[in-house]
Amino acid sequence: MNENREVLLVLHPDRETSREAAQKVAGKFAAAGIGLRVADPDVRDVIGGDANACRLVDSGAHPADGAELVLVLGGDGTLLRAAEIARPASVPVLGVNLGRVGFLTEADSDALEDTVHRVVERDYTVEKRMTVDVTVTVDGERVAETWALNEASVEKESRERVLDALIEVDSRPVSAFGCDGVLCATPTGSTAYAFSAGGPIIWPDVEALLVVPSNAHAMFSRPLVVSRNSVITVDIAPDGAPAVLTCDGLRHVPLPPGARVKVVAGRVPVRLARLWRGPFTDRLVHKFALPVKGWRERHSG
Repeated sequence: MNENREVLLVLHPDRETSREAAQKVAGKFAAAGIGLRVADPDVRDVIGGDANACRLVDSGAHPADGAELVLVLGGDGTLLRAAEIARPASVPVLGVNLGRVGFLTEADSDALEDTVHRVVERDYTVEKRMTVDVTVTVDGERVAETWALNEASVEKESRERVLDALIEVDSRPVSAFGCDGVLCATPTGSTAYAFSAGGPIIWPDVEALLVVPSNAHAMFSRPLVVSRNSVITVDIAPDGAPAVLTCDGLRHVPLPPGARVKVVAGRVPVRLARLWRGPFTDRLVHKFALPVKGWRERHSG
């Protein structure tokens, strides 16, 4: 082994593109003397080969502990699942996009070989990304605690009903309205669900929290950008319809009428490994294929 280096591999084993990529990655890491570990027996079966070249670890026992990196083969959804594993161990996550836009992922599938080479050479940087901590109380009693890298979304449970919500910032009411939901996002999440709901894009080095009402029936329902030190609360009307809290599309908490959701800046960040050397502006243009051709021609050379 190469200095006992080990990488945790996360992917969807049911997808053909992921299986092929996993086999390539396993072969290249083995050739470089870097150990590979997985927390899913199905992924271990996909890779096959020498069992010593790919170690199966217990998925319920902090599988990222001691790993150098968590390598993700898939889209942003797979990377968010991997972040759940990597965050407690403070291990960076590096995503190779096998899906669609993949804003969180760092490299595309055609750069897989170069990505593995740069991991072998430790040719990457690590960014700390802000998270949010979320607490749910009902009648003053704490009933759930969770977190999110992208967003905490409070949404109506029934499609036919309207969610009546009151938004407060720093213990002061801002607005109450009927809506489909309220999103509380990080700068990282501003390019995800919050963007689709009409929120602004926030550069990742701007430490702020974003509040985006979804289809609100109100004169004042604009997105809000507040300090990372602010406390955001979303109160569900006591006589209204039940709702559901969803964090990163992965963790779900039912919200009865009268529930209160508190969102604050997270205590534990997610560490993302980066290969991209350019500014976030160029990344934004590349990921969304923004029309800047004329500007490039005017400023070339």
